[in-house]
Amino acid sequence: MAPPLPRDPIADAQRNWESHGWGDVAAPMAAITAIMRTQQILLARIEGALKPFGLTFARYELLALLSFARSGALPMNKASALLQVHPTSVTNAVDRLQSAGLVVRSPHPTDGRTTLIELTAEGRTVAKRATAVLNAEVFSRSGFNGQDVDQLIRILGDFRRGAGDFTD
Repeated sequence: MAPPLPRDPIADAQRNWESHGWGDVAAPMAAITAIMRTQQILLARIEGALKPFGLTFARYELLALLSFARSGALPMNKASALLQVHPTSVTNAVDRLQSAGLVVRSPHPTDGRTTLIELTAEGRTVAKRATAVLNAEVFSRSGFNGQDVDQLIRILGDFRRGAGDFTD
């Protein structure tokens, strides 16, 4: 990891926006840029924690989703919808996880058009171990205090709802 910069480049960008006459959008630009940079930092931490398991975060999310399913299996189209990713992304993740022996594909017992993704015993073990590492190394050390976490969940949830990500 690179050493910290002597000052905040996003704050500098905000000042540059303001000095160029874009003051009305300078703060939202800075907020969006800060969210994107924060996502990069968090993803790097997560990917580092998952690397020993041979997993990316996308593949881990699929394993975790399957581990929460009562039967340990889900239709591919449902997994795609719940993960909010394109079906091609799920197919790629399943291909990699199947090659690693962590999931198997099987035909749906009542719908011949549907393929199920099912955790193997090894997949369940890897999901459990990877989750323990993420909980210990990333989620319990998020860098956000409890009040900030609550505010972030509310603010980002409101944004996502407004963007049509979900309804409730």
